[in-house]
Amino acid sequence: MKLPGHDAIARQAGEHLVTHRVELPRKVVERPIRQVGRRLLVALLVLVATALIVYADREGYNDTSDQSVDLLDAFYYATVTLSTTGYGDITPVSDAARFTNIFVITPLRVLFLIILVGTTLEVLTERTRDEWRLNRWRSTLREHTVVVGFGTKGRSAVQTVCATGLKKEQVVVVDPSSKVIDAATAEGFAGVIGDATRSDVLKRAEVHRARQIIIATQRDDTAVLVTLTARQLNRAAKIVAAVREEENAPLLKQSGADAVITSASAAGRLLGLSVLSPVAGMVLEDLIQQGTGLDMVERPVVKAEAGRSPRETEDLVVSVIRGHRVLGYDDPAIGTLQLTDRLITIVRATPGAQLTPEVRPMSQE
Repeated sequence: MKLPGHDAIARQAGEHLVTHRVELPRKVVERPIRQVGRRLLVALLVLVATALIVYADREGYNDTSDQSVDLLDAFYYATVTLSTTGYGDITPVSDAARFTNIFVITPLRVLFLIILVGTTLEVLTERTRDEWRLNRWRSTLREHTVVVGFGTKGRSAVQTVCATGLKKEQVVVVDPSSKVIDAATAEGFAGVIGDATRSDVLKRAEVHRARQIIIATQRDDTAVLVTLTARQLNRAAKIVAAVREEENAPLLKQSGADAVITSASAAGRLLGLSVLSPVAGMVLEDLIQQGTGLDMVERPVVKAEAGRSPRETEDLVVSVIRGHRVLGYDDPAIGTLQLTDRLITIVRATPGAQLTPEVRPMSQE
């Protein structure tokens, strides 16, 4: 696939103006219309109960218009009484009616007002509460992970990083689809609805304070523009991007990505390996799935390992990172391990174990 020019990409992104907002996970998932409807039903029941009480004791009430109280008058009296309007055309005159007003009608009036006023106040304060939660979330969000795109690739990437001990509160999902963000927030992640090629959308995800950024968009040209924008906002973050076509991987690296995963080629190589050796394919897939079976991790060299060869360590060493070079475990240039080296090792996954910042899971290409 050939990518369009940068100017064409920018113009295309500018033409799609997407309304963006931040969605935080909600502990109680219930539609507001259902809450209001339930409270209105309770208020209606209170109104009916009040009218029936008045009608049952209609002999103790006096109507200034015709001196008698029927069922319609009872509902009229209940309405003006519970709403505290009180025109005074229908009044309790007997001791029993007044006693009922004191101990029954008045509590019902208070309950009626609590239901209606409480519902109104809740609706009015909903925006204020959400704004307070959003400001608090922004003030506490540091060193987090931003995931652009929550499709199959993005969801799998989130599951992998969370399997290493990353809290869901430290993950922010960015996607232009409100349904996708709803799914992300239902799983406990914060979400930002909007086009990630726009810098204002990434700023809402606090990209400038993120520790790592995962770009898993559906299109390669979108991934390029997102990478350029994210790198401009955050020079220190680790950016990992996925592309469909292998020929676009160098362009992603030039745009600022630290690592580029070619999803189509990686899946094809895994399929080919599984054809040649189903067991080898199964082992490689096990390595990819973090937190189960065997895991591939990156860790520093400990003091007890310094001065030894990679074969003399307790873990199974695959490669040695020395400076900017990645050396195979059997490379003669390694000699002996140094404290400044880092090791790529295969270890047995321990359920519930969390990796320290010095120990990181390895991405599989």
